[in-house]
Amino acid sequence: MLQKFKKILKIIAIFLSVLLVALIITFYRFSIPKSDKKIINDFVESNSQVYISEHTFKEFKYRVIETQKEMDTLLPIIVFIHGSIGSALDFKKYLVDIELNKKANLISYDRIGYGTKQTGNVQESIAFETDLLEDLTKDLIKKNTILVGYSYGGPIALASKNEYKKIILLAPAVYSKVEPMPWALNFYKWTATRWLLPKVWKAASKEKLSHKKDLQNFDTTWNENPSKIISIHGNEDWIVPFENSLYLKEKFSSQQFDLVTLNHAGHGLVWSNFNEIKSVLLQQLN
Repeated sequence: MLQKFKKILKIIAIFLSVLLVALIITFYRFSIPKSDKKIINDFVESNSQVYISEHTFKEFKYRVIETQKEMDTLLPIIVFIHGSIGSALDFKKYLVDIELNKKANLISYDRIGYGTKQTGNVQESIAFETDLLEDLTKDLIKKNTILVGYSYGGPIALASKNEYKKIILLAPAVYSKVEPMPWALNFYKWTATRWLLPKVWKAASKEKLSHKKDLQNFDTTWNENPSKIISIHGNEDWIVPFENSLYLKEKFSSQQFDLVTLNHAGHGLVWSNFNEIKSVLLQQLN
């Protein structure tokens, strides 16, 4: 009986090990930066066109993806800001959406350290990221521009002092007191295992470790943002807890801030709750 029990445990252990390896490989393939050629091909397969350009901010180069060859000045603009780990392609489902493309100019970009240029070289600074965002949008009409910040991209949008048409936050990581520190970060902290991580994972780990302290610099200034804000958050998000959006609800008046709660949604709401998020976006474009 004991021997049979040990055999079952061994089978379970092997199964879990194989499953873990498969998950790591899948996540690795999903998170590593794609080449321009690969991105263009992916969009072609989705019956869509995409236009890729290289921008420079200070001495840093980064990639910008647009779905219009030339900006339609009669339409609003949506600028997507990804989280950590992340890329401009986190918003691919939105970028290829026919209805959104008919009603807005769509722009997404790789934050410094996450694209094919200077991979891993994150700056660990919300202020730096906001300065880059404002440089990217400097020629856009702010009152006609919507910022969409996901996860770490949330505080980047929120830290801006410019008044945009609307700021939409998706599970924003803005509250230092509830910032979780996953055990998996030890793989980056331990020098014996750090070498195993791809550059983009190292970048995310480095950024995560400094994020809690960096957020404290903005605790008293979030409400200086002049834009109207919508925060969309899942109430079962354990990566960026729902308390982040409740915290913002206390910081802003009800005239300036609106909270959309997605019941039973986790941190992957950008993908799992596409229809709900798209609906909110379309409401702001009408």
